Amino acid sequence: MSCQCCGLPAKVILPLASILAVAIIASSASTRYPQETRQSTAGQRTPPPVADATNSKPVPGEESVNEETKKNAVATFAGGCFWCVEAVFLELKGVVSVKSGYMGGTTVNPTYQQICTGTTGHAEVIQIEYDPNEIEFEKLLEVFFLTHDPTTLNRQGNDHGTQYRSAVFYHDEVQQKSAETIKKKLDDAGIYPDSIVTELTAATVFYPAEDYHQNYFARNPGQPYCQAMIPSKLQKVRKVFAEHVKDN
Repeated sequence: MSCQCCGLPAKVILPLASILAVAIIASSASTRYPQETRQSTAGQRTPPPVADATNSKPVPGEESVNEETKKNAVATFAGGCFWCVEAVFLELKGVVSVKSGYMGGTTVNPTYQQICTGTTGHAEVIQIEYDPNEIEFEKLLEVFFLTHDPTTLNRQGNDHGTQYRSAVFYHDEVQQKSAETIKKKLDDAGIYPDSIVTELTAATVFYPAEDYHQNYFARNPGQPYCQAMIPSKLQKVRKVFAEHVKDN
């Protein structure tokens, strides 16, 4: 059996204790993903009513932290639907904020409706503001790789298109080297049945997604897609990274 989140065979333990002290939790699911995904009923996730697109203003990644939080750092990940990825990282101590948005494309100030066409070149991403004194970038990478499948090109489960690609958008050389090192060690160890296809690229302009996408799972816990995809990811994070999970 394979884990729903990352596609790993059940009962696998990462043999990288000094760098990735991550136990892969066995899943009761027989497939990587449940069938209830954003494409399961009417193609891709049905876009909510169009909101005012003016709320998607470009924010260069390095300027995301305001004057009062300069001690904090920024990380940007793409791991499929940003509703799912956002919910995962909001669980962690040291994470100050998580914002869903778009990065890596050519269209200026894209809307969600444009992103859904897969023609803008952007990935759905989450931009994390975190305190490196409380949680290290490497730990964020561990959570990232554990909670999605980094071996499927432009696809997470039944959600497919370049907007769903796996990517780490690094903000400096340190983040770049960390991502390269962990990716290589995972591949060399043969942890996944297929090669990791996660894109490692420099962060570009971050466009925040429309307001109705922010904190989506907390605001829409009964949404069928969210119910099918997110709880298993949160359960895994709370078990594997218990010491890094915020107190409820």
